[in-house]
Parts: sequence; C-alpha cells; structure tokens
Amino acid sequence: MTIESEAIQQHSDANGNLLLDVRDLKTYYPILGGVLRRRVGWVKAVDGVSFSIKSGETLGMVGESGCGKSTIGRTVVRLVDATGGKVMFEGRDILSLRGQELKRMRRNMQIIFQDPYASLNPRMPVGDIIGEGLMVHGMKSRKEREERVQYYLEVVGLRKEYVRRYPHEFSGGQRQRIGIARALALRPKLVVCDEPVSALDVSIQSQVLNLLSDLQKEFGLTYLFIAHDLSVVEYISDRVVVMYLGKVAEVADSERLYANPKHPYTQALLSAIPIPDPTVKKQRIVLHGDVPSPINPPSGCRFRTRCWLAQSICAEQEPQLRQVESGHWAACHFA
Repeated sequence: MTIESEAIQQHSDANGNLLLDVRDLKTYYPILGGVLRRRVGWVKAVDGVSFSIKSGETLGMVGESGCGKSTIGRTVVRLVDATGGKVMFEGRDILSLRGQELKRMRRNMQIIFQDPYASLNPRMPVGDIIGEGLMVHGMKSRKEREERVQYYLEVVGLRKEYVRRYPHEFSGGQRQRIGIARALALRPKLVVCDEPVSALDVSIQSQVLNLLSDLQKEFGLTYLFIAHDLSVVEYISDRVVVMYLGKVAEVADSERLYANPKHPYTQALLSAIPIPDPTVKKQRIVLHGDVPSPINPPSGCRFRTRCWLAQSICAEQEPQLRQVESGHWAACHFA
C-alpha cells in the first residue's frame, strides 16, 4: 500500500464505515504498432490512484478531459480491466473475482453513463432495458420484473405506462432518468455517476441532480460522482478528488477545498468558475500549454510543465499526496 492510500484509509476508517477503498490503481491501454501489431508502449490513463468512499457518502471527482476520471469509474465496476492495484469493496478485492463471484458482486455496483442516447439500446423497450439486469440476476418471473420496473420508473419521475415505449420516444432528460432507474433496479450499494448531467440542458441538470440527492437519502446510496462542472460537484459532493493526468492532485472535504485550495492546479480550476455578479472582480489563472501526453508523462510532478510555482525539485522528485491540513491532502512540494 502506498503512503497516500494508507493515510486516506486511516482517515476514512476513523470517520465512518468504509465501503470502497481503491489502492494504487493502474489502468494502462496498450499501443500496438508494426505489421505484427506488437505492443510498443502504454497509454497510462490511470497511474497509481488511491481514494476511499464511506457508506452513504458522495465523492466527487473532477479534472480536465483525459485525466482518467471515467476510466477510474469503469475500472471500479469492472467494465475495464485494471493493470495493477486493488479495489476493495466492503473489504474484498473485486479485481480478483471471477465467474459467479463477480456476477454476485456486480449487483452491488452499478453505473449511470454520460450519454443518455448511446447508453440505451434503441431496439429494446424501456421495460426490457431496466429489467434486463433483474433477469440476469435470477428474477425469472416476468410479472415480478414488470412490477419492479414500474416501481422504479415512478421513483425517477416517469409514468409506469412507459414500459412499452422505446428510447427514441423520450427526451434527453427522460432517457437519463431511465438510465438511473436501470442502475437502481438491482438495489446497489454503490453507484458510479459518470458525468450524468453533462449532456443535458441546464434546467434539466438541476432536476436530475435533485433527483440523485433524493434517491441517495431514500435508498441509502453511495455515489462516485464524476463531472467536469465544478459547481455541480460542489453542490452534490461531500468530498472531492481532483485528478490530473492519471494522478490525484488534491483530496478534501467539498467546503474546505472550494474555500481554500492548496494545489496550483485546483486553484486554476476554481478560478474558472464564473460568478453571477458583474461587480465582483475575480483573478483568473490561465494555464499555458497543453496537457502532456499520458504515453510519455513528464518526470517528477506531472503538472510542472504548466505550473507557475515549478522549480528544479518538481522535475526531479514526484510529490507524494500528503496531508497539509486535517482532512486535506495535496500532491505538491509547495502546498
């Protein structure tokens, strides 16, 4: 176990019941080249990430496109194979599970996808889309499945008569509600929300966010909430993990992180949040240059090529995620 994962685990154990504990997770994608399609390198999408989630908590995860957020979510629910590390769910490493053991574990961990159009099979009616998981996990009675499906349709704010309709008959917000109902149908403990509102109109976003909050209270759910919109993450999250190029840059309670960010990257992200008051002047931190390639990331600190605080130590030594305040971690030599 790495230093940072051990510290975060100790903090979580002391402050509540630990549901998910991710330790030094790595997810690499092979790069194939040549006539024989041999591996010539790796895309290091997730490279040594550690975090934990307490039961009933919402952990927000933010960062630029390509930082590894969605890959982490998909690896946690075993849609993508991990290259290394551990994913401990209720004290059990789910990366080692196979066959029937993995199938039984899957019903406790579900995912809400980003795209409400591509994530629903256009050839299946809504009732079959939501009820498919129930059938796979042993509910053979069609009547029981239909009753369960109708119940969750009403829970997410849709009519139970919609079971016979097809996805193309619904708006984007309604489709996302169908995706939420599908995730809830198996009564999971953990739900990975992979940018569930980014494809929706602003007015619909607020409805879906309020729905997710209400469902969490009603069913005792635990969320890993992945998003780009920092204001959305602030609204729904208890704690926040800031990602940069496959690494964790900062972890803190939502209120603490937004009030006093320690990592330069987090400071730059928060400076981009617009304030709905033209009389308030805000200093905007503009990051220069592009995000480095995950194929060949910079030595030492991965953010150093765009950081205004960078010094020689940043290129020579990779900063460890360390506790700079009670409940506040940052991976920066100068935090």
